[in-house]
Amino acid sequence: MINASDILNAKVLIVDDLEANVQLLERMLASSGYTSVTSTMNPFEVCELHRNNRYDLILLDLQMPGMDGFQVMDGLKEIDPDGYLPVIVITAQPAYKQRALEIGAKDFVSKPFDVLEVKTRIHNMLEVRLLYKKLEQTVEKRTAELRESEARFSALREMAEFCANMRHQRTAQSE
Repeated sequence: MINASDILNAKVLIVDDLEANVQLLERMLASSGYTSVTSTMNPFEVCELHRNNRYDLILLDLQMPGMDGFQVMDGLKEIDPDGYLPVIVITAQPAYKQRALEIGAKDFVSKPFDVLEVKTRIHNMLEVRLLYKKLEQTVEKRTAELRESEARFSALREMAEFCANMRHQRTAQSE
């Protein structure tokens, strides 16, 4: 199970071109006890930051100059094309919500923010993300254990076949 400290220690990235929005989200997360929060106002940095830090959650503004949130999500998908895209989009445009969800965002927050709603969505998203990561780790561990068991079984089978051949040869020689 995921406990509160796991959620509060999860790695979060805030991406917004407006400093006021970044500061609001940073303060809100800090006051809620989150300990690993990074932010950027430059959407061109997001993919490299995520490649280096593998964030558990990215709060992503969709409307930014130079590179919008949709382009950022496309870049994030290239980093891990089959993986889970841990993104909550932030938008003032209701029409963008559906498009964002269709291309991989897991949730959305409407501007202006309702602080309680944002905190709840972040908490819920991180809980799901951390459970997903735990499940992946369990599957990887079990797969490795299964491969190890298969290798031992193959070795034992080869040894049994060798012993059976040796018995067969001794029986044939003694006749």
